[in-house]
Amino acid sequence: MVKVTVHRKAHFNAAHRLYNSEWSDARNATVFGKCANPHYHGHNYELIVAVKGEINPETGFVMDMKILKQLIEVEIEEEFDHKNLNEEVAAFKNLNPTAENIAVIIWNILRKKIATELNLTVTLYETPRNFVVYEGA
Repeated sequence: MVKVTVHRKAHFNAAHRLYNSEWSDARNATVFGKCANPHYHGHNYELIVAVKGEINPETGFVMDMKILKQLIEVEIEEEFDHKNLNEEVAAFKNLNPTAENIAVIIWNILRKKIATELNLTVTLYETPRNFVVYEGA
């Protein structure tokens, strides 16, 4: 059967600091540059969630986009938007909130809520030119 990929775009604004607590301030500054600022810095993240699967012959949908929109709003935007990721999001208590790690966390959250027969891909833009894509392990 034919498989189609549907996409939903969303965004959230969040602050973070990239650093390794086992390292000196100098080493953190060398590796992470300005992103190691102890006073944090922010991004306007753009998120694209892609769901791929067979078209349901009864509905014509791969996935109801209203449901996908609601999942992203409740599970991601409400949890991440206008937050300090290091301080306010439990997943990053002991995990450096790099774009790579944020994308994996988002994928893990959504994977639990989307039917397993559907493929899931998360694309996260940290800046207009820097983005990561995660499709699962």
